[in-house]
Amino acid sequence: MNRRLAALLVPALLAVAGCTATDQGAAPPAATRAERPSPFADCAALTAAPASAAPAPTTGPGEPLPELTLSCFTGGAPVNLRQVKGPAVVNVWASWCPPCRKELPAFQRLSERAAGRFQVIGVNSRDSRGGAQSIGEDFGVRFPMLVDQGDAFERALNRNAFPLTLFVGADGRVRHADATGALDDATLTELVRTHLGVAVDA
Repeated sequence: MNRRLAALLVPALLAVAGCTATDQGAAPPAATRAERPSPFADCAALTAAPASAAPAPTTGPGEPLPELTLSCFTGGAPVNLRQVKGPAVVNVWASWCPPCRKELPAFQRLSERAAGRFQVIGVNSRDSRGGAQSIGEDFGVRFPMLVDQGDAFERALNRNAFPLTLFVGADGRVRHADATGALDDATLTELVRTHLGVAVDA
């Protein structure tokens, strides 16, 4: 009788021990795994004037940026566009837009040449997070990136073009909007000089 009981209990105990060992060695749930780090910079500094920017005029031509709040790709507090401090170059783009992909490296180089005199800001619009992340990684894009899940930003500007680039003065007013297609280094340099009054190396 004891042998029969032992024969029944031993496999059961081994099964329990095996399950316990398997559970302890199991990988953590997918939800706890860290996401890929964002290639883009944080957006917290967008509401502070660029360190070396010229003083903002009392007022200037152009309309102010729309009264619209967008989330930052890296997380953190959403950004009210009216609180963004210029001078700034704002590029609206999407990963599925060939001219956008073509010009993004030029915007990254522009952000490196800005030297604290103006900000370069991206607005990723009508796109997937994975698509934007991949483009940012592939092209080495590091400037701050806001996210517009739909097209609220473009609707607020009464525009429907990709890519779209805004040149925003130190007073937060849009001096010029460009929708001519992919911009290169020389064109960006000229637009920044003309509309923001800042000279950068080509």
